[in-house]
Order: sequence, then structure tokens, then C-alpha cells
Amino acid sequence: MPPFTKDANASKPRNEETQPNIDSTEAEVSLFGTDGYEKSVTTEEIVTKSAEKTIEKEIQKLKNSLVEETGIPPWGLVAILIVVGVIVLGICFCCIRRCCRKRRSKDGKKGLKGAVDLKSVQLLGSTYKDKVQPDMEELTDNAEEPDEAESKQSEVKLGKLQYKLEYDFNSNSLAVTVIQAEELPALDMGGTSDPYVKVYLLPDKKKKFETKVHRKTLNPIFNETFTFKGVPYADAMNKTLVFAIFDFDRFSKHDQIGEVKVPLCQIDLAQTIEEWRELQSVEGEGGQDNKLGDICFSLRYVPTAGKLTVVILEAKNLKKMDVGGLSDPYVKIALMQNGKRLKKKKTSIKKCTLNPYYNESFTFEVPFEQIQKVQLVVTVVDYDRIGTSEPIGKVVLGYNASGTELRHWSDMLASPRRPIAQWHTLKDPEDGDKKD
Repeated sequence: MPPFTKDANASKPRNEETQPNIDSTEAEVSLFGTDGYEKSVTTEEIVTKSAEKTIEKEIQKLKNSLVEETGIPPWGLVAILIVVGVIVLGICFCCIRRCCRKRRSKDGKKGLKGAVDLKSVQLLGSTYKDKVQPDMEELTDNAEEPDEAESKQSEVKLGKLQYKLEYDFNSNSLAVTVIQAEELPALDMGGTSDPYVKVYLLPDKKKKFETKVHRKTLNPIFNETFTFKGVPYADAMNKTLVFAIFDFDRFSKHDQIGEVKVPLCQIDLAQTIEEWRELQSVEGEGGQDNKLGDICFSLRYVPTAGKLTVVILEAKNLKKMDVGGLSDPYVKIALMQNGKRLKKKKTSIKKCTLNPYYNESFTFEVPFEQIQKVQLVVTVVDYDRIGTSEPIGKVVLGYNASGTELRHWSDMLASPRRPIAQWHTLKDPEDGDKKD
């Protein structure tokens, strides 16, 4: 027999050649599936599958224990969980919504120390209206301008006016009572008029009074008394009392029906005078009230934002200030409080015209708490390149205003966020307004 020879390869450890490297976590393991074929599966997959089976068993045990303890079927547990989840989401939604509301209220208070109720603004406007007249609720866009020519009415009866005069020698005051008017001409389309009367003294015209507007009548009964104070008897003899009656128009200028002039030197002031006078046509172009001209502008107030917007639209029939019979007008808007000017703004200058058109807008910041304490002064000024610019006339609205100016201001407050346009007759500027 040949000697037993040991295989050279037998001395080598078998593990060195056949054993795979198991340092990797993804070591492969040969398994035989149910189909008889060999499958290669990593150790990580085996661990994952076993962990999943363990978790499923634990969940099943927990479910079974809950069912046994509570006696509630599995679908009932699912329903309970859903209801609890809905309740939790609802609570969270309510909390978030409340927080958002608080933030909005804080943001709103930053501008005006609290939101402004529009009803309070309208109530303020109605309060202003009560000071002017009780029957002005329907009036919004007004205009006040005497008619430019009334030559046609000279041949037509304009009606008559009844008045009463009482002079007090102790207090040097003249009490004028506008009683009624009759047979006035119909100036409206419906065959009626909306008359009111202006009362003033010539030549100074420093103090003017207005009666209430009586709607749709040709025979108004006024019964309103006005007192001119500080009129010494000697000065009264040089003055003329004027009753100017107008037809109020909501959307355009006010047409002047006629006037009655009473020279005080021709009557006996020691007695009470009560009489009727026929209305006369207006003397001259545009009458006495059109001496300085008229201006149209709109007012708009937004109480929540505290903004007052003034739009200067146009002016007409301005006083001739230049040698050539024209003017170079511009408009100055000043916001006043307690006699002090808070802000001032100007329009552009229109060269060589007595009927300028502007359509320029200006905004002032006026909180709602201050709107009752301010004045708006609108002044038409004739620009002079060499010398000092001279004011032609002005309109004062707001605090302590009266007549048409108060009416315009009250309409603005009664209609927040809405622009209210109106014509105004320019009044004599004071000496302090001559400085630009």
C-alpha cells in the first residue's frame, strides 16, 4: 500500500477559505424557501421582521386587555379615539382664534387709541345740524351763490316780505324779526321754492344772520329774531338793513329771489316798526353777496383713520385785484386750533383768471377726539410776484362756524367716508390773513 499522504490543503483551516466575512452588519444567510429554492436574506432584515412581529403581538395583547377590562368592542375604541382627537383640535382652534382677535384689537389701538364707532360720528353730525336747523336732515351737497343776473325779474313780481324792527337805546342794539314772506316766485321744477332769508347791515357786512330753510313753499313763515349788538344810534343812521331772500338748491348755486333794503335813516327807530315791503331785483351783477366771489370744495372725513380730506374744486366771479382787471389766484388751506395754526397747505397758482379750476386734494390728520375743536380756514389769495400777496376772501368752517359753513361741516360729520361738495360765498378776510 502506498504510504498515507496528507493533503496539503487539509492542514489549512477551513474557515480561512469558506467562512465569509461577518464583520458587516449585512451578512448574508442562505435559507430555503417553501418553493425549494435558496434565498439570500440579511441579518438586518431578520431582526426587523422579528421586531415587527413582537410589536404586533404587544399591540394585540393591549387591545385584548382593554376589550376585556372595559367590555367595549374594538370599533368602539376607535370611535372614542376619533372623538377625543376632534375635541382636542377644536380646543386648539378656539385658542388660536382668540389670540388672533387680541392681536387685531391691539393693532387697531395703535393709531387712534381705540376704534371709532361710526354711529358716534353720525350722532355728532346730527348735533351740529340741530344747531343750524332741524329740517336739514336730507341736505348733503349744498351751494350758496347769488344769481349772476336777475334782470328778467325786474318786470315780474317777486313777492313781499314782512319784518319787525326794535331798537334798544340802552344797549345800542337793533332787534330784527323776519316774520314771513308771501307770493314768492317758483324757482324749482315742481312749481315751488325752498326759501330762506339773509339779514345784514351795509356797508360793513361784518355780521350776517340766516333763517332756516323752509322746504317746498311760496309762503314761508319764519318768525325768527336776530340782534345786531353794539350799533350806536349815530352809526345806525349811516347804515342800511338788507333782507336778501334765496332759494336753496341742494346740488348747485342758491338762486337769489330778491331783496329788501331799509335805510335806517328813513325810519323812526324810537318806535317799533312792523311792515310789509315788496321784494326788489338784485342790484348789479350778482348782487351784494357776490362782491368777493365764490369757491366750491368738498370735505371728507374718515374717523377710523383720523383723516380730513379737502378737495379744492373751483372758484368763480373773483374780485379783480390786478391792474388789467384779472387776478392770479391760489387757495390756502389752514387747520387751526385755539387760534394757533397747526398745518397749512396751498394749491397751485392760476394766472390771469377770475374763474380758476383746481381739483386739487389735501389731507390733514385730525383724530376723532379733536374734530370738534378745530377750524378749517379756506382763503383765496391773489399772488403778487413783487409785493405781498393779498387775500381776496375766506371761508371758515368747523368750531364756532355758523350758517352755510356750519351746515357743510355737519353734513360731512353725518356722512363719514363720503365726500360732501358745496359752494361758499367768500367773506372779507381779517387783517391777520394778509400775511402769506
